[in-house]
Amino acid sequence: MGLLFRCYRLRKLERRKSTSTVQPDQIKGNDLGVDGEGFVRKFRWEEIKANTKDFSRVIGQGGFSNVYLANLSGSSRGAVKIHAASDRLNQVFKQELDILLRLRHDNIVKLLGYCDDLEEGAMVFEYAPNGNLQEKLHEREKEVLLWKTRTSIAFQLAQAIEYLHEKCTLQIVHGDIKPSNVLLDQYFNCKLCDFGSAKMGFSSTVVPPSCSRTKQVMVGSPGYTDPHYLRTGLASKKNDVYGLGVIILELVTGMKAFCPEKGHLLTSIVAPNLRGISEHGAEEKVAQLVDPRLAGEFDLEEARCLLSIAALCLHQCLTVRPSASQIIEMIKEKITSIGFLFTQAKDCH
Repeated sequence: MGLLFRCYRLRKLERRKSTSTVQPDQIKGNDLGVDGEGFVRKFRWEEIKANTKDFSRVIGQGGFSNVYLANLSGSSRGAVKIHAASDRLNQVFKQELDILLRLRHDNIVKLLGYCDDLEEGAMVFEYAPNGNLQEKLHEREKEVLLWKTRTSIAFQLAQAIEYLHEKCTLQIVHGDIKPSNVLLDQYFNCKLCDFGSAKMGFSSTVVPPSCSRTKQVMVGSPGYTDPHYLRTGLASKKNDVYGLGVIILELVTGMKAFCPEKGHLLTSIVAPNLRGISEHGAEEKVAQLVDPRLAGEFDLEEARCLLSIAALCLHQCLTVRPSASQIIEMIKEKITSIGFLFTQAKDCH
């Protein structure tokens, strides 16, 4: 894949007009810089190449894209996502850009700019120095995430999903909620990223166009894809809620959602133990489910609350699954360790 990207970059292609369905006058800011709130810059390919030092440092990889470290104006850093060139992936790039240009939320990765000069689309994002949640939570050589960091990530991710589902003019389903799509900034604040599978215009449930399932964009990832979607092909907001439930389970237990070597799903292993988790006398069961690497440094009732929320998110009946706003209210009511987030918010105003 890296060789493919290299070959495409060396090709001299004719410049094309902007492909975004959002017109330039709808984009806040201008082409003069990336500094300041609300600015989205249109870069030239030569700038992208120079800022990434000729794509010399890969900091992330996906099935059809690479992410490179970039030096932006001043001392700031950015992350440049380069899509592979093909007609289908070019359409994915346009759809993702169209969505990102409409978003502005503290817990969604900020789009700083883009380039659509060549067949390879480029997007420039804010840099998240602590990588992604998948790495921080599951790579054993990494420092163990504190309990309050885990609860704050669960809360902030729910906030990001609530914004997409309920506060955007054209409501959005992300379609691929998983830890590798949750970036962490220098303070371990959550930044949801990768909107390549996202869909706009959802109310509650959308029936996909009549075509084979292999052609549907929203496929998801092993361990995080809603079984209801796999069975029916019906995409809805509750698919994102399911993914959030799996991540909450991972945050509490420290276990991976899917073990490819054994073919085990975390939901299958833990789900039987979630029954009766909120009942009196279940304290020992709760304690046994919590990540042992925390060495007892967690709040038992908060763990019980998160496991109860996860159980609701993973429920087979879609109507039982809570909305993102309901999840936020449950966390606010029962999880006191996120109190520092509200103190930080006040300090910023």
